[in-house]
Amino acid sequence: MMSEKTCRLWLPRLGELAPAACDTPQSVAEYELKAGCAALGMPAPALVEDADMGEAYAFREGGAGPEIVGGPTGLLYGAYAWLEAAVCGEALPEGTQKPFYGLRMLNCWDDASGDIERGYSGRSLWFEGGRMAWDDGRVRQLARALASVGINVLCVNNVNVRDEAALLIEDYLPDLARLAAAFRPYGVKLMVSIDFARPVAHGLDTADPLDERVQRWWRDCADAVWQAVPDLAGFLVKADSEHRPGPFTYGRSHAEGANMLARAIAPHGGVLVWRAFVYNCQQDWRDAKTDRPMAAYETYAPLDGQFDDNVILQVKNGPFDFQVREPVSPTLYAMPNTRLAMEVQLAQEYTGHQIDLYAMNPMWRELADQLPPETVDAVAAVGNLGRDWNYTGHPFAAVNLFGFGQYAWNPWVDPERVIRRWVRLTYALPGGQEDALTAMLLASRETYERYTAPLGLCWMVRPGLHYGPSPMGYEFDSWGTYNRADRDAVGIDRTSKGTGYAAQYPEEIRAGFEDLERCPERLLLFFHRLPYDYKMPDGRTLIQRIYDDHFQGAEEVDAMARTLEGLDLPQPDRDEALRRMAMQQANAREWRDVINTFFHRMSGVPDAHGRKIYD
Repeated sequence: MMSEKTCRLWLPRLGELAPAACDTPQSVAEYELKAGCAALGMPAPALVEDADMGEAYAFREGGAGPEIVGGPTGLLYGAYAWLEAAVCGEALPEGTQKPFYGLRMLNCWDDASGDIERGYSGRSLWFEGGRMAWDDGRVRQLARALASVGINVLCVNNVNVRDEAALLIEDYLPDLARLAAAFRPYGVKLMVSIDFARPVAHGLDTADPLDERVQRWWRDCADAVWQAVPDLAGFLVKADSEHRPGPFTYGRSHAEGANMLARAIAPHGGVLVWRAFVYNCQQDWRDAKTDRPMAAYETYAPLDGQFDDNVILQVKNGPFDFQVREPVSPTLYAMPNTRLAMEVQLAQEYTGHQIDLYAMNPMWRELADQLPPETVDAVAAVGNLGRDWNYTGHPFAAVNLFGFGQYAWNPWVDPERVIRRWVRLTYALPGGQEDALTAMLLASRETYERYTAPLGLCWMVRPGLHYGPSPMGYEFDSWGTYNRADRDAVGIDRTSKGTGYAAQYPEEIRAGFEDLERCPERLLLFFHRLPYDYKMPDGRTLIQRIYDDHFQGAEEVDAMARTLEGLDLPQPDRDEALRRMAMQQANAREWRDVINTFFHRMSGVPDAHGRKIYD
């Protein structure tokens, strides 16, 4: 039996983890219903399999009582939905329930060394010392959590492939097969990241996708991998980005590179997920015309319709790199004839390192409201997992893993409902305390935004680390991450009079961004360069709005700390949450003081309320 300390993600009140002998989704569903309903003091429904339903399920009243009907994996999803409704006191949904997206993927950035790139939750759950190694109980507990919210694909290794390419070497495949077997009963398939240039490390003198020797090498590779793991979901690729090799090395297009790999894995039913994170990372800061957010659209929009059917182009939700606030990537609007996946980041690289609170479901609901969910075929998230006792570093960071699964199942789901579900499933708090924690998490994104990134400005973080303020840290480097703040104005003009970035959007959206009166206030400095005395709609000047937001954000964090003190959380969650909240308070105050001082020195304008700004 695992201790409570090492097993809680959510659903901790539903009985013991199913034993390893439960080796199919239906057997897991039967065990979970029996144990969970016993723990809740209620009769368990019967399971009725309908193979044609696949991942779908429905609740109905049978002759002998309530039933869950569904496909093999649908029964498992239905069992968790039944138990979740019972714990949360919600009515069972009517009609057939099925996921909106067929592929709902978690991308892990684990290295074979056991390190995790941008990992804030400890070391890898399945790598250590160049080998695959894991605790069976912890892996099955994670599989249970993923299945309970419908996540069905797990890419286990870093997309920035280094030694992970060894996953394709014969010695690794037995371990990969064992890990796949651990996740399979929970309806979760594995995927692996690959290095586009791997054939060169195996004796070829090229990785040119049009070279027959390269094509044959990848076909042989795919045969070996799928022989070991017959239900592998596919390969994930990052190419021609941040010094990674790719088709451009050989004068080929990304469609040619992706299609070569897709054809190698197609006989096995695999999908090729091609990451569309390509830009010039050696930009000259003096070049005011080149605009990094334009890069993905410029690379991929001309290729629409040229990718094979089993290629999925994975596009980040914003055009930059998971900043606190960005517009929806224009690439997601521009490729109606290409299968697309939208990529979001659970790992809080730019949003607080899983120290500061930042619940993401409100952001995802905004995405669904701006971009019709049917525009994309799949969703993927950069994971926030690790070997820490609670899997996610901050015990509250699990709300984002839980919330991603709920969003992937239904992109229109209400953020408040998701967060309250997580709170209720994870903690048995009195009603007023449940309300307080739910409200705190629901507001956490806007609070973080207030004390960090004003009005759509990006990249004001410490270079490399990406935690804490450094308003000029990226201003003169090669990454294309500029704010152009000077004594007169701040922001980038991305209208037709500036870089022209806004023109990448459909006309109605472009017109809204370019019009100062219609541009969303939170994105004002992303699209416009404005003087400090610019009058905001509420009558405040731009500089005063910046000051006010940063003071307000720090005050809100202090209020969060008081709320947290009053919650009867179990241990060790309480002590860990309080420890990290003290760190967040210090971070918020530093952001407030550094950013306000920076803009005070730039503008020379004092705070209208006479609050402390350092000279």
